[in-house]
Amino acid sequence: MFKRLSLSAALLTAATAPAFAHLDPLAHGSFAAGLTHPIFGADHVLAMVAVGLWATQIASQSGRRSALWIVPASFVGTMALGFFAAVLGVQLPFVEPAILASVIGLGLLVALAVRVPLAASAAIVGIFALFHGHAHGAELGAAGALQFGLGFIAATALLHLAGVLLGISVSRAAPSITRAAGAITALAGLSLAFGG
Repeated sequence: MFKRLSLSAALLTAATAPAFAHLDPLAHGSFAAGLTHPIFGADHVLAMVAVGLWATQIASQSGRRSALWIVPASFVGTMALGFFAAVLGVQLPFVEPAILASVIGLGLLVALAVRVPLAASAAIVGIFALFHGHAHGAELGAAGALQFGLGFIAATALLHLAGVLLGISVSRAAPSITRAAGAITALAGLSLAFGG
C-alpha cells in the first residue's frame, strides 16, 4: 500500500511541472482549445477531480445521491460566472493564490472526509470555482470567449465526472483510497505553492 501511495505521490509531483502552463491567448478562442485547456494545468485537474471525489463522499455519508451532481454543478456554474465576469473586465483579487488554496483545501476535504451540509459543500466548491473561472477568462480576453468557455465548461464537467466515477469505484472496495487520493492532492497543491 505504501509503495502505491509513494508512486502516486511521485507521479502527481511530476505532473505539477505543467502547472500554470496556460496557452498563449492567441491560441485560444475555439471550443477545442477550451476543451483541452484544463489538462495543461495540474492545479486545475487536481481541483476538479477532487470535487468529484468529495461529491461521492458526501453522497455516501449523507445518503443523498443528489450530491453527485449538485456539488459538481455548483463548481461548473460558478466557474462559468467567474469566467464571463473576467471576460467582461471584472477584477478579482488573489486569483492564483486562491486556485492553489483550492487544490490544497479540496484535497484536505477529501482526505479528512469532511461532513458539511450539502448546501455548504456546494457553496465551498462554488467559491473555489469562481477563481478558476476568472483565471481563464482574464487570460483569454473577449475574442472567441463563448466557444472557448463552452469547451472549458465541458472539460470541467468531464473532470468532475472522472472524479465521481473514481470515487464510486474505489469507495466500494476501500474508502481509504479516496482519502489517500485527497491527501496526495493536498500535498501536490503544497508542492505547487512552494515549488514554483
